[in-house]
Amino acid sequence: MARTARIFCVSTARGAAMLAAALDAGLFEPSDRRLLLIADTAANPETAPSVAVVPGFARVRERFDEVRSWNETVSPFHPSGWTPRPDDVPLWERHLRLLWGLGEDEVHLAVESVHGNPSSALCQMFTGAPVDVYADDLLSYGPSPDKLDPLIGTRVGRLLHLDLVPGLAPLLLTEFGVPAVPVPWEAFLKVVGELADAEEDLPEPAERPALLLGQCGRDAEAEAEQQLRMVRGAVALGHRTLVLAPHPAAFARRFRPLEDEASRLGAELTVLERPVLAEVAFQRLRPALVVGCSSPALLTAAVLYGLPVARAGTGAALAGLTPYGNAERVPLTVVDALLPDLEDPAGAADPADPADTAGWSPPSRERVRELGALLRAVGFAMQPRIHSELREEAERYLSAHPGRHISRYFTRRRLASLALPGGLPTGLASLPRNPTVRRLARRARALRGRRFPLTRIRTRLPLQGRPPG
Repeated sequence: MARTARIFCVSTARGAAMLAAALDAGLFEPSDRRLLLIADTAANPETAPSVAVVPGFARVRERFDEVRSWNETVSPFHPSGWTPRPDDVPLWERHLRLLWGLGEDEVHLAVESVHGNPSSALCQMFTGAPVDVYADDLLSYGPSPDKLDPLIGTRVGRLLHLDLVPGLAPLLLTEFGVPAVPVPWEAFLKVVGELADAEEDLPEPAERPALLLGQCGRDAEAEAEQQLRMVRGAVALGHRTLVLAPHPAAFARRFRPLEDEASRLGAELTVLERPVLAEVAFQRLRPALVVGCSSPALLTAAVLYGLPVARAGTGAALAGLTPYGNAERVPLTVVDALLPDLEDPAGAADPADPADTAGWSPPSRERVRELGALLRAVGFAMQPRIHSELREEAERYLSAHPGRHISRYFTRRRLASLALPGGLPTGLASLPRNPTVRRLARRARALRGRRFPLTRIRTRLPLQGRPPG
């Protein structure tokens, strides 16, 4: 009987913790060898802390037989930007089998996304290997970001995910009929407890702090403004002790302006000096309030730890997100639709009452169904070619929810381009389906692509200063 080797590819401590929980829960069949492949995918991996330096990683590593670095394997190329040339795929598979001592083992893959590297590169090199995809964030509730090669998509057997919104079904990879399998919360909390026990350098504030979850966006200026908004909003609610947990990819940045702003407002801000899993901070600090923009940890704080949570800046982020099909639209939509606004005085907990959990309550079944309908409509608008079967659902939802949803979660330009309700004013809504308008549009497109000879046009114009004929 052939030996089996299972390769687990991770780029974050959260992903490693989730895979460890899935192994503990028996969601992976026994294999002869487990190889943990770490990929540091930050823009500058040299300055971003690796998953392997997270306190407690040694406990997580015990679930695997060996740990390898993908960055060292493909050096000097960046792990997110490199992919093998099609003609080199057999050579790379042979090279990896020799390098990692896989021999003729039957390889199984567990990757965090088959749409981007390094996961896509691994799936290409190990041709025919069965694939499990895991999602440790809110992206699982959205559509696939790109059209996936059927040679890879048909090999995906399961989507492992954290049930961040109980009752909400993931949309990711449903175009290939991939079933979604939740990782038990009990197993995940057990792994988090192991990491928390190994964490020794967390601050010990005199009172329960407001924990600010940092994001790492492409626009550093917008990110800084977002964090300033969180500081001001938390202080406005009465919190005087603040702790900022930066995104792992943002530890090389400076946070002095945030500390100065907190001091000006009469509060004290402590910035964690190295990456800490948000759930570890929840367990050790027991914050009085958790604030973020689109972090999945906002949901775990509310669902698992019963902590008050609030969102900040989701409206501005949704309005400025381009293109419309950007995958970050789904996490922003989920957080915006479910959680209270930090700048709403009635939305977050009163810091004077540590037992107050008024910031969030578990959504009812009706609210979850409403959110699911919204996400399916957003998913169709994001990827209409991948999920064309969702058009009727999107039309029904948009017809039943005019007004705020149109302007907040959709753009009129996108709706108009897809001929969806709300894209045009009421009096013009029938134009896209009008036969005459369609015929004129086809004619205009045909004329736009036609090239007219310049000499022919000139012969029809009288030449100035020269007698005719």
